Order: sequence, then C-alpha cells, then structure tokens
Amino acid sequence: MAWMRPFTTRFVNPITRVVAGRLPWFGILHVKGRKSGKRYDIPMNAFRQPDGTWVFALTYGSEVQWVKNVLAAGECTMTTRGRRVRLTQPELFVDPKRSHMPLPVRLFLGPLRVTEFLRMREAPPAG
Repeated sequence: MAWMRPFTTRFVNPITRVVAGRLPWFGILHVKGRKSGKRYDIPMNAFRQPDGTWVFALTYGSEVQWVKNVLAAGECTMTTRGRRVRLTQPELFVDPKRSHMPLPVRLFLGPLRVTEFLRMREAPPAG
C-alpha cells in the first residue's frame, strides 16, 4: 500500500477534499504539524460509533505523519457533514476483524490487510 501514498496525496486528496467535509462516512481532519506548525487538511473516511467516538482506518498504517501529529497533540478538529467538531483522546488499536467498520468498508479493507485504527472522542461543544 505504501506505493499508493504519493498518488493519493497528489491526485486523490485534492479531489476528495472538495466534498469530504459534507458526505456521510467522510471527514476532513485538520491537523497541526508537530515540527512545522503547518496545518494539514486530510480527507479521511470517518465512522461514528454508537458510543459517540469516531474511528478511522489507517490504510497506510500508524507510522504516517498525520497520525504522529494527532497523537502528539492529543487532539485535532474535523469537518464532517458541514460541521466542525473537536476530537480528543486519540487511541491506536488493532482490530484484525475490522469490526468497527461498516460491512462494505470491511470488505474493501480486508484484501488490503488493514488492521490498524485510530479512535478519538468528540469533545462537547464549547460554551
């Protein structure tokens, strides 16, 4: 899968960034670089769980920079379905059965052997 990352970053992400903040099962993570301080807007599949947490499949694994940035900061924001939410308490976990994913996504992730995920809690609205 690592061979796809440059293609995704250069071609797929700019296109999906246009709509990811409004579609179900998608979001745009807004992450601050831990070294550069630069803001990154990363289109992601985002899956809200019954307990109110959000789960993200780590298609390229947990060693990618955006994951390290979120873990270091302990939070990020996400635009999803037209609203902005603050996500906190990032937690990496392994789930070989991909049980936190909807069935169509599970079927897609299986052949890719994706087993790493990131879970975050939605912070209550300020005010």
